[in-house]
Amino acid sequence: MLLGETRSVRAIVHDVHVGVKILDIDRMPRGGPHASWLDRRLETNCREYRDRDDADDELKRRVVNSLDRVGTLFKEHERNARLVLDQVADVPDPAILELGAGHGALSRLILQMHPTATATVTDVDPASVAAIAGGDLGRHRRAAVRVMDATAIDAPDGSYDLAVFAMSLHHLPPRQAAQAFAEGTRVADQLLIIDLQRLPSLLHLVQLATFAPLAAVVPLAHDGFISSLRAYSRSALRALARHAHPDIDVRLRQAAWGPQVVVASR
Repeated sequence: MLLGETRSVRAIVHDVHVGVKILDIDRMPRGGPHASWLDRRLETNCREYRDRDDADDELKRRVVNSLDRVGTLFKEHERNARLVLDQVADVPDPAILELGAGHGALSRLILQMHPTATATVTDVDPASVAAIAGGDLGRHRRAAVRVMDATAIDAPDGSYDLAVFAMSLHHLPPRQAAQAFAEGTRVADQLLIIDLQRLPSLLHLVQLATFAPLAAVVPLAHDGFISSLRAYSRSALRALARHAHPDIDVRLRQAAWGPQVVVASR
């Protein structure tokens, strides 16, 4: 069962001058501290194939390759690259850290579109990093490819102009997601998070009904179904940032059907 697996949530909230402080971050709903009854049930503790230890490596690669093809077809990689470059438009030679790179398509486009940018391309999955390192990014003079955990970044404070975490934050439970905010804003002047938006509950039900027939047979649809249940709302993102560090400033924006875009900095 993907639905209804989440425990009943009683997030303890205390209002302070900076906003909402979560005292029990582990039980915060994906819809945020004040999520509705229905929204709290439209989430799951199930994991995507990419996050499962019992999933075959070949299956994981199929999902990653499918994400790359879909992102290319619908120009999602190009859109995300432009979002990244907009954030460093005033930096002459930006040093960019990509977290959770997966297939490396975003960093590849960034380096193509900016003649002096450098990119450190990372993922927590050694197999994904090996695949990226074995391709053109592994040979690119302005790229470094490394295994790295977004919740424990192996880099000194202020090492990068921008850290980007694209379409990956929803993979993390709340405590680890808050740690990604803390680490990203520690090692970079700005942290750019691009991720799925969490739809209003009734629209979310329609979306789930659309995914459901394919989820049992198509690996990408299976992961898409779960990802929508694990997406964070705007209020949840603000709560995660405030839990991470009281000095983190967060700016959010989203199009009607596009991704959520978060820019965080201290």
